Amino acid sequence: MTTIIDGKAIAQALRARVGEAVAEIGRAHGIQPGLAVVLVGEDPASAVYVRNKGKATVEAGLQSFEHKLDASIAQADLLALIDRLNRDDAVDGILVQLPLPAHIDAERVLQAIDPAKDVDGFHPVNVGRLWTGAPALAPCTPTGCMRMIRGVLPKISGREAVIVGRSNIVGKPMAAMLLAESATVTIAHSRTQDLQQRCLNADILVAAVGRPEMIRGDWVKPGAIVIDVGINRVPRGDGKSRLVGDVAYDEAAPRARAITPVPGGVGPMTIACLIENALVAACRRRGIQPPTL
Repeated sequence: MTTIIDGKAIAQALRARVGEAVAEIGRAHGIQPGLAVVLVGEDPASAVYVRNKGKATVEAGLQSFEHKLDASIAQADLLALIDRLNRDDAVDGILVQLPLPAHIDAERVLQAIDPAKDVDGFHPVNVGRLWTGAPALAPCTPTGCMRMIRGVLPKISGREAVIVGRSNIVGKPMAAMLLAESATVTIAHSRTQDLQQRCLNADILVAAVGRPEMIRGDWVKPGAIVIDVGINRVPRGDGKSRLVGDVAYDEAAPRARAITPVPGGVGPMTIACLIENALVAACRRRGIQPPTL
């Protein structure tokens, strides 16, 4: 029988544990971690996401600092804000919501964030630490994926893992995390030859390619764990739309040992792991051992 991995429930439990840890650290050390989120422009999806992040931050007992900036802001002014946040001791984590307007160099902005406050895990210092096995603030979405995989497969060592997608946000850090667990990892993508056969080899299949239902049911090895990172909006046929993943869920679910739905799978884990990263950053900046959650 297929296990449907409930990302909402797992995320809710993680956020509750973060809240308990924040309260305990406050009692023991007299600190309240703070997370700053920077939103440039009026992108509706980004605005909703930032609002949800702020709500989750406050519910977990952290301070929430939101900076909403006009889309026309000069790059120099955005970099000046980041510099101020880097120097603000009340701020333990900094997140700049992507995408940024075309006139701003996103890479330069992300590299301006203090690596110790880089809760998105995108700074080259944290990327290097992740790949070399050093303590790092790791990207939130793959961190959430790893939590869900471990929940149904505690022993990852020796398993065949295939990641479809090679982005810096999901695919590459996902590979680093699975390698750290001694999985045998293949990074595939839309141009990989005989992609179906490569997917069929996977005990753990992570789809993060951004193409609606690209991974069909007969691409899934019977008994595999399927983690669907994709969130794609497609027409429903009545003038409205619906959300689907990168995996053809109805085809794949009967073959999988466990699978994440879309929505309700990976998505909720991203914000929960962001809040966890903010807590970890607050502890490390002060020489406190981060709690095991």
